[in-house]
Amino acid sequence: MATNQAKQRIETLTAELKQHNYNYYVLAQPTISDYDFDQLLKELTKLEKEFPEYADPESPTQRVGGEVTKEFKTVKHRWPMLSLGNTYNEQELLDFDQRVRKAIGDNFEYVVELKFDGLSMSMAYEQGKLVRAVTRGNGVEGDDVTTNVRTIHSVPKKLAPGHYPDFFEIRGEVLMHRKAFERLNNERIEKGEIAYANPRNFASGTMKLQDSAEVARRPLDCFLYFLYTEKPLFKTHWDSLQAVKSWGFHVSEHTRLCKGMDEVLAFINEWEQKRFDLSFDIDGIVIKVNNYAQQEELGFTAKVPRWAISYKYKAEQVETLLERVAYNVGRTGAVTPVANLKPVLLAGTTVKRATLHNANEILRLDLHEGDSVYVEKGGEIIPKIISVNPNKRNPDAKPIAYITNCPSCNTPLERKEGEAAFYCPNDEGCPPQIVSKMQHFVGRRAMDIDGLGDETIETLYQHGFLSHISDIYELHLQADSLKKMDRFGERSITNMLAGIEKSKEMPFEKVLFGLGIRYVGETVARKLVAHFKTIERLQAATLEELIAVEEIGERIAQSLVEYMGGEVHQQELQKLKTLGLQFAAEEKEVTLQSEKLSGQTFIISGVFEKYSRDDLKEMIEQNGGKILSSISAKLNYLVAGDNMGPAKLEKANKLNIPIISDDELLKMIE
Repeated sequence: MATNQAKQRIETLTAELKQHNYNYYVLAQPTISDYDFDQLLKELTKLEKEFPEYADPESPTQRVGGEVTKEFKTVKHRWPMLSLGNTYNEQELLDFDQRVRKAIGDNFEYVVELKFDGLSMSMAYEQGKLVRAVTRGNGVEGDDVTTNVRTIHSVPKKLAPGHYPDFFEIRGEVLMHRKAFERLNNERIEKGEIAYANPRNFASGTMKLQDSAEVARRPLDCFLYFLYTEKPLFKTHWDSLQAVKSWGFHVSEHTRLCKGMDEVLAFINEWEQKRFDLSFDIDGIVIKVNNYAQQEELGFTAKVPRWAISYKYKAEQVETLLERVAYNVGRTGAVTPVANLKPVLLAGTTVKRATLHNANEILRLDLHEGDSVYVEKGGEIIPKIISVNPNKRNPDAKPIAYITNCPSCNTPLERKEGEAAFYCPNDEGCPPQIVSKMQHFVGRRAMDIDGLGDETIETLYQHGFLSHISDIYELHLQADSLKKMDRFGERSITNMLAGIEKSKEMPFEKVLFGLGIRYVGETVARKLVAHFKTIERLQAATLEELIAVEEIGERIAQSLVEYMGGEVHQQELQKLKTLGLQFAAEEKEVTLQSEKLSGQTFIISGVFEKYSRDDLKEMIEQNGGKILSSISAKLNYLVAGDNMGPAKLEKANKLNIPIISDDELLKMIE
């Protein structure tokens, strides 16, 4: 390769890999497979050796990878969290084995472990208590996510009495089991929220949440796999794993002590198929030299240990034919393309469909009619098309053009700036949107109306009984007509109408969530109701007032302003109020315990270790204090927890408002 070509290629690869690192570690939204990333990294490493004068000092080859998000406090690792060298073939494993033997001789063992596909975590314990949990970050420092990790049931907050050191760090992988992922992701899709691609991304995204209560609602797990202590406690890694298991930590049972590379390869081959039977995702096998003294002798490169390596399985791929592209319209109007495929067996199941995500993905793949496509199934709900085989393309095949009109109601599609999806704006006249909104409204997590399932809603819509949510509450006026329909006996109609009447007692936050406003999930609905109290105040709220609410960003606020400003929505809300639904928060009667905070105003912001914000709010009100909704000169105290938004902090400092901790608040009411 010519010098100028090498320089240009090194610059291109460096920039590309840095972007992929950012997508993977910070955004938790990888845009490239692990295998493809490693191939690019190997190419860059080779070029930098040949042309060292063009190597960037900050090259991805010199770093563990990743960036530190600025949303959490940054903490330096006591022991660096290095990544492992990756290999995808047997020969590279044999080469690794030869390097080890050359350095330490033939008298050694390997420990082989499953390589969990999750988020790496380092946890520090003092006197048996969890005091700190930090993400890998860039390997040198990471994000302090202690509050979130405390919610994971498999991570002990306090160990039972035992023979462990006063201080130690233990490394592990936070992950989400597939069934939990599918359930929670389906809930996101129902709410019109962006679905996560796989359980790893969901786990990583969850760890970045500022609300630990929301983290607790998402069932995460954590497997521990490495112990660090100030003074050596054990001679081997195997012995340390057995010890930490006895201390109460979650250690995988699928770990094996191997005498040589033949046994390691047997373990790898065994799990290549067995991995699909696990309840969680793994993407390979980790191989470590067992003896700690030998690990120390082998040492480290700038980036990886010389005593360990990971063997990564390639995601299973098959080739099949694209028969056609169909389009689904979701509850919020998002139009999603789906590839209908010639049925093919993949990872033990017959695959007939694959996700295409959005118009950008169709362009990226350069899809043509009748293309032969490569399909891969990892942790996703449905498989995805990885690439096209252009050698099998019909020369006359036409490119797949993304539709411009709604496939259901023919309304021209719209695409908002910064969003990948196209939407059908006809939310009150598009049949799939109307039906799915009503199905969402009556669902168990919203109004929970007995006798009104998805099929019943679909049937009632098709026969003209329902076209708006409010029509549900007037079905009793059409009871005689309902009796004439198949499957609608007198008893089922009576039960259904009783369920509808009972749902009028559901609290305001359930009604608000049930309306299906884009980006307004259960948590957001609770925050809005707690802040604004009534539908009238919520309807009158400006964009700025909405953004001022804890955890309400500009996208959610804009969606609310658009919804509340729509004439059809205003009419529907007024009708639902008239029909008797709850549109005001249930006022909890505060029992005054003292007047120590009488005349004092407070705002609570951030995350607290001992109390929830609702707990602190109740304490303040029970002692005569008042909670304000926004920072102004009228505010007396800002009660600040971890990860408080910088804008609030800046405004409070500008107005010279005292900033106190939860402990200082408690002292005020003692």
